[in-house]
Amino acid sequence: MPSYQPLATKRESMTGQPQRAICLLSGGLDSSTCLAIAREQGFECYCLSFDYGQRHRVELEAARRVAKHLQAKEHRTVKIDLRVFGGSALTGNSDVPKNREHNEMISGIPITYVPARNTIFLAFALAYAEVIRASDIFIGVNALDYSGYPDCRPEFIAAFERMANLATKSGVEGTSRVMIRTPLIDMTKANIVRKASELGVDVSLTYSCYDPDSEGRSCGRCDACILRRKGFDEAGLRDPLPA
Repeated sequence: MPSYQPLATKRESMTGQPQRAICLLSGGLDSSTCLAIAREQGFECYCLSFDYGQRHRVELEAARRVAKHLQAKEHRTVKIDLRVFGGSALTGNSDVPKNREHNEMISGIPITYVPARNTIFLAFALAYAEVIRASDIFIGVNALDYSGYPDCRPEFIAAFERMANLATKSGVEGTSRVMIRTPLIDMTKANIVRKASELGVDVSLTYSCYDPDSEGRSCGRCDACILRRKGFDEAGLRDPLPA
């Protein structure tokens, strides 16, 4: 893949300051590509990751690598323990589903769904945006090649954006309007892989597995691993990470 080069021309606000954006960054392929798109569009990016008790905490190190690689202005990791509620294989002891076909992935909501996760993450991003006076929040949700999560759908994003503009000081006063930006929402995984390549994202820094072993190695069989492999195969590109 080509090396990453920062955009020469940056977006500026009406005051002449760089236009800031909050970018939710898990360290996975999608959120990393989403960050690269925000940078391509000229935003000064403030990344937000979450240590929420997930079994695949190895993704947080990937997020740190990616934020540095893509030259984020700032990267913060918020610690919230969603294990106190449970309800997901990612925050509990239930087995992560393996070797599922694509039609199985989209036929229902799997046990890897973390209750209200994107709602929680976006709420934190909204608070962060208010503090640094950012009007744009980027999130790498996808509604095509995904595991059927309800908080990845366009209807959810539109509803959260409406709520955000009712719930913030800037929204009520009319000084700015929050926009939830989802550049990947209608892209196939193959097109996301191609976009990452086009933008020079070093995908070897990213991490996608839901159920890594004790050494942090990907299982190769969970939904996230299967969708990642599908994307690279269909894009005709080699994934530098071992499956």
